[in-house]
Amino acid sequence: MELENLLKEIDQKKAKIDAARPLPKIVLDKLIDYLDVEWTYNSNAIEGNTMTLRETMLILKEGLTISGKSMREHLEVTNHKNAIDYLEELLKKIEPITQDDIKKIHSLILEGIKNNYAGQYRDVEVYISGSDVKLPLPEKLADLMLGFSRWLVDRQENKDLHPVRFAAQAHFKLVDIHPFIDGNGRTARLLMNFILMKYGYPIAIFECETEKRKAYYSALQAGHKGNLLPFEAMVAEYVNSTADKYIGSIPK
Repeated sequence: MELENLLKEIDQKKAKIDAARPLPKIVLDKLIDYLDVEWTYNSNAIEGNTMTLRETMLILKEGLTISGKSMREHLEVTNHKNAIDYLEELLKKIEPITQDDIKKIHSLILEGIKNNYAGQYRDVEVYISGSDVKLPLPEKLADLMLGFSRWLVDRQENKDLHPVRFAAQAHFKLVDIHPFIDGNGRTARLLMNFILMKYGYPIAIFECETEKRKAYYSALQAGHKGNLLPFEAMVAEYVNSTADKYIGSIPK
C-alpha cells in the first residue's frame, strides 16, 4: 500500500479508537502490559539480547531471574521498561522533546551496563556492523545533536509533518548521527514511539524475527543512501498493526 493511503487508513483507525475512549481500565491496562512486553522483547532482541518473549515477561511481571542469562541481558530488559515508564512521565510535559530528554532516555538504557557512557555522547569512532555507512566523528556530535534538537522542536511547533512520518524521520535521524557508543537503536525506537504517543497514535514495534530484522536494517540502509520512503512505510505498517490491536480491544 502506498504511504499516503496507509497514513489515511491509520488516521481512520485512530479516529475510531479516539471515539471509543476512554477504554475500560482493565482492557487498556492489559493491552499496555502486552505492548510493553512485546516492545521490550523485540527491541532488545534486535540488538542481540537472547531473552525469549516469555522470559522477558517473567522478568517484568514476576521479577524473576532467568537461569543461564547474563546480568547485562537482565538489565537490558528492566532498563528498557524503566525507559518506557519515563516516556509516560515525559508525556505530561507541554514543552517539545529535546536532546536533554534523549540523553535521559539513553541513560536509562545503559544504567548499570556502561555507566560512564549512559546519557553521554561518545568520544570514540564507531561503525555499523555489516554497513559501509560512515558515521560522524565524535567532535561533530554536539553540533549535529543541537541541529537535531532544533529540528525536533521546529516539527513539534510547526506541525508540518504527519506524526507517523515525523516519528519515523526522528528515529532515522538519531541513528544516522549515532551519538552514543551503544544503545542508539533502542533509544531511537523509544524516541519514535514517544512521538507517536505524544500525538495520540499507536506505537510501532519492529519485529525481531530474522527476516523482519533484515528488512528493518535494509530500510535504514536505504535511508542512509537518501531514500527514506521504505523506512517511513515500514513504520506506518507497524503503527497500523498496533492500531488493529486497539480496535480489537474496543468492547462490542
